[in-house]
Amino acid sequence: MSPTDDEQVDLNSIPIRVLIVDDDEAHAQTVAEILERVGAECTVCTSGRHAVSIIEGENFDVVITDMKMDEIDGLDILRKTKEELPDAEVIVVTGHGSINSAVTAMQHGAYTYLPKPLDVKELRNAVAKASTRLRLIRRNAELSRSLDERFGFEGVVGSSQQMQKVIEALKHVAPTDSTVLITGENGTGKELVARALHQNSPRKSKPFVPLNISAIPESILESELFGHEQGAFTGAVARRLGKFEYANGGTLFLDEVGEMPVDTQIKLLRVLEDRKITRLGANEEVVVNVRLVAATNADLKTMVEDGRFRRDLYYRLNIISISLPPLRERRSDIPLLMDHFRRELSERSGKETIGFSRAARQAILAYDWPGNIRQLRNTVERMVVMDTDGSLDVDDLPEEIAELVADEGDESSPPVVGGADTLIGRPLSVVERYYIERALELCHGKREEAARLLGIGERTLYRKIKDYELRD
Repeated sequence: MSPTDDEQVDLNSIPIRVLIVDDDEAHAQTVAEILERVGAECTVCTSGRHAVSIIEGENFDVVITDMKMDEIDGLDILRKTKEELPDAEVIVVTGHGSINSAVTAMQHGAYTYLPKPLDVKELRNAVAKASTRLRLIRRNAELSRSLDERFGFEGVVGSSQQMQKVIEALKHVAPTDSTVLITGENGTGKELVARALHQNSPRKSKPFVPLNISAIPESILESELFGHEQGAFTGAVARRLGKFEYANGGTLFLDEVGEMPVDTQIKLLRVLEDRKITRLGANEEVVVNVRLVAATNADLKTMVEDGRFRRDLYYRLNIISISLPPLRERRSDIPLLMDHFRRELSERSGKETIGFSRAARQAILAYDWPGNIRQLRNTVERMVVMDTDGSLDVDDLPEEIAELVADEGDESSPPVVGGADTLIGRPLSVVERYYIERALELCHGKREEAARLLGIGERTLYRKIKDYELRD
């Protein structure tokens, strides 16, 4: 094998990161030089143990590993890559006497194997084909994501059982004109759900008009809703259309509807029943065709009992009810949301990021997120803005989240996903079993989600389940 042997293979058009693992440093550097000459970005590891630590913290498109190495061999590198980087392709390099090992590697998911001594042309072609296959997979995934965002429920991200129920409800409700009441804590994404309802309804070509009731002074709220005529009150120097008229034909979203004064509640009820509004200072009624979606973080039932919210309006708003769970109750969705926000915010800021480090991911999963999705998005935005090396790490996190990360390299100190004070001083096996059981419980037995939550591969989780004789 000679690095001067040129071949018409160009990887410049395919941004590709290659990890080369070989305890023969000279051989590894030669492989890197051959691939760098055709545009690949190469990282060299001269021990399997070092490679494992890099695979845990960085992203690669292709991993080229020698089969025979001390301590950690090529098969171990293959398994670790499939656990941590399931999309990456692995090329195994073998000696002439190790063909059986190469076949075993293929059975465990290797893309291909190459015999020593390496042929420059075969090496470059194998990497090019692997990267082309990877590019096709990513293009299909991007197309699927684009279709979901264009025709699906954009921003309503989640594979947890709770969010799947929400999305199924949205699919049934969106095509109708029924009034919808969305409940949930601050930051759970109530406006995103309202927009999703509008975008998937027959009204999507008409306006979506949001109004936060709590942000409008009581003295001008009725004018905001229904509009006013010139001279209707001091300062009304011209006619002004209200939100109902702006939303005509479309959707009006009233956020924090529980903050609405009782007098305004009466007028809103009349509009919903008659589909007519009267501007302040006017005599004639105006017919409006509006779908109303309301949202609140308050307990409207309790407010009805206390006399702070009209019972008849509550029943009129609550024709269809959708409840959004807080983020702490759908932790298995956090990795999906993290990546969703990272892609969106990286593109918006023009910064290229390759993902979250293992430690940052664990700290984020350990945090309780009192501000829910809004707080998570703001955190990811901060990380993207503060990042200087393309990898979103602990040093990019706010202090209150960064302090939850386990000591670097200390796998026996995982982040607390639930309350676990009784685990202090217990054996590592007891701690590990506890977290696996807790993750399976949070993910309702779904191994893929539990593995993502724990930051390990699905195969590793399956092996642990068998080792601890757990029932998922």
